Amino acid sequence: MEGALMSVSDRLLLRKRAIIETVNDELKNIAQVEHSFTMSLFTLLFLLSYASFRVIF
Repeated sequence: MEGALMSVSDRLLLRKRAIIETVNDELKNIAQVEHSFTMSLFTLLFLLSYASFRVIF
């Protein structure tokens, strides 16, 4: 159906997705954080703390 209105729940999900994509882009651009399937828990915690440090300072 072309031109059909979106439901309220679809609009909310689309807005949430846009926020998540924006945060991911900022993390990649500012702190050079990239996703890796082989990332250990220690590495993940280190990168998240480094990214938050870079954003604050």
